[in-house]
Amino acid sequence: MQQQQQLQNNRKKRLTTLIPLNGPWRNVVDTVSIILGSFLIAVAFNLFLLPNQIASGGVSGLSILGKQWLGLEPAFTQWAINIPLLIAGFLLIGKQYGIRSVLGSIVLPLLVFLTKDWAVPTTNPLLGSLYGGIGVGLGIGIVYRGRGSTGGMSILARIVQKYSGLSYSLCVVMMDATVIIMAAFVLSLEQSLFALIGLYVTGKVIDAVEMGLGYSKVAYIISNQTEPITKVILDDLDRGLTKLEAKGGYTDDQRTVLMVVVGQNEVPRLKALIRSVDPGAFVIISNAHEVLGEGFKRGEL
Repeated sequence: MQQQQQLQNNRKKRLTTLIPLNGPWRNVVDTVSIILGSFLIAVAFNLFLLPNQIASGGVSGLSILGKQWLGLEPAFTQWAINIPLLIAGFLLIGKQYGIRSVLGSIVLPLLVFLTKDWAVPTTNPLLGSLYGGIGVGLGIGIVYRGRGSTGGMSILARIVQKYSGLSYSLCVVMMDATVIIMAAFVLSLEQSLFALIGLYVTGKVIDAVEMGLGYSKVAYIISNQTEPITKVILDDLDRGLTKLEAKGGYTDDQRTVLMVVVGQNEVPRLKALIRSVDPGAFVIISNAHEVLGEGFKRGEL
């Protein structure tokens, strides 16, 4: 009992007091996130994607094709596509989804228009696809963290998902692939290959923004020395753990499996502690992409 109380006290020392993001505060943070994310997308678009003709999917990709093929202003093309899709989202998906897309759908083309004359840092298409993908990924990830959307193809993908039964991710892939295939004809095959690079980088950066860069690890420990191992994890590593009852597949014996979640930098220490108690312990360590709760990231589920 004293060990558990000491563990709780140690954890409380590590926690910081956060402003609760509920009610008006939540709305303010969401709005700022959507505007900031849209700004990053617009800057990446005008500095890297548009000058290098990297049409890596979505409405932004279509606006690049429109600029190259018909000489249309990208911001106006984006508004012309976003507004009808926004109305369709209200009518076919629901009011709540449409409301979350309004701000991004209007602000993003506006910011694209306002930043269109910024100096272009590179005309190398490889650098354009890499840095453009990073910038767009950061922006979209921040918009998603603000529970928002930039509208466009994401709305169309939701509509197709609702009425076709296809998964949302498949719908997004199909639409991005369509834009990239169009780029192969309007621009060149080489430009469409650069667009694939940009799209891949964007997806990876979105995941990093949403999930965080510091992956945690989940360790499953099978040993005859469960109590001593439990003690060193609680006392020396200062981490909680869970005991799972299991049965051996070969021996049919009842065993206790210890499950503990640790930070990536704590894995060497965890393995050393386990070896010090039971060098023959069976340990499985795997990635946990996101961990919420005491001792880890504190956020809304």
